[in-house]
Amino acid sequence: MSGIKTDRRDFQLIFCYLPCDLQHYWQCFTIVVTFVSDTSGEVAASLHLAKEMRSHGKRDKATKLYLHALALEPHNVEVLTEYGEFLEEEHNYMEADHMYTKALTVHPGHTQALTNRLRTLPQVMEYERRYFTTIDKKRDLLIQVPLNSAALRRIKQESYYFYIYHTNAIEGNTLSLGQTRAILETRMAVGGKSIVEHNEVIGMDEAMKYLNNTLMDRIGAIRIEDIMEIHRRVLGHCSPLDAGHYRRTQVYVGRHIPPHPIEVENKMVEFNEWLNSEEALSLHPIQYAAIAHYKLVFIHPFVDGNGRTARLLMNLILMQAGFPPVTIKLEERHEYYEALVKANEGDVRPFVQFVAKCTERTLDEYLYAVEENPTKDWPHLSSLDDGKVIIIN
Repeated sequence: MSGIKTDRRDFQLIFCYLPCDLQHYWQCFTIVVTFVSDTSGEVAASLHLAKEMRSHGKRDKATKLYLHALALEPHNVEVLTEYGEFLEEEHNYMEADHMYTKALTVHPGHTQALTNRLRTLPQVMEYERRYFTTIDKKRDLLIQVPLNSAALRRIKQESYYFYIYHTNAIEGNTLSLGQTRAILETRMAVGGKSIVEHNEVIGMDEAMKYLNNTLMDRIGAIRIEDIMEIHRRVLGHCSPLDAGHYRRTQVYVGRHIPPHPIEVENKMVEFNEWLNSEEALSLHPIQYAAIAHYKLVFIHPFVDGNGRTARLLMNLILMQAGFPPVTIKLEERHEYYEALVKANEGDVRPFVQFVAKCTERTLDEYLYAVEENPTKDWPHLSSLDDGKVIIIN
């Protein structure tokens, strides 16, 4: 549209010769053309003003102008590239790298975006390496806690209820943490809540037990059958006809359109091959778990329960690597979904970082709980800071 040059008088001349029943549609067309033209002009003006603000040191105003331009045209390569350069000046290499990645998804041969990403990628990879080292040290510290520690047993039990509550709440379940715990402990109904919400709690409890008692003790590759069994338990009490079966209809998840039902089985075979490939197994466990989660929800193989199943698969991978089950909290739902949207746009790194942050937070909660009741034979949390790794708040 931006390349079409028109004159309002041309529109008026054509309009006069149109039949009456088509004049309304022509008016709508001219409005659209005018809107697109005005939007492109506004984006160009915002970029020009943002540069002016940068040159005068007014960085807050420049930020607002860049964000305004992105809101108007989220896939404008020039806006993405210039905003990435601005973020680099702010030393926000992670977000700058995301802007360049997004620009290259739209225009893979964009020279400036390619050049810039070659500059930011090493910074991002080094940050990830150091961050994963910090998380690994915390995991290793937790592994040293004796299994008979009363504090460790308590935090494991509390985290179990905590996980089931949050993973269901993310999907819209309205039962509180206390009500979730009461259902699991007493198997008695909570007044005013639906049978479906009760069954979601019971199903998640069965799926968690399947992970802990069956899959964790088994040596070997993760199979499609394991994922189907997880899903069968997650949804078994709510929708027994769909539980453990691929969807037979097309579904829509926001702006994401998952593969057609005919393609789902082949996509799952490809996913399972990747899951057990040398490429996947060579990744850091957090990267492996996060990408596995993303790939499964991208396929969206089931009518319902995809998110809960993907989070359990993610935790199976993390638990096999020595991490505790990681909870994505209800209050983190917006950030969680935003990171998945960024992955859909071609950059999975923000989602990996989100999972890493949740993993570190979970480890901190475990270590804090155990540190309140210290035992003699495991080192103090302060021993993490050996001067070689960074402690990230």
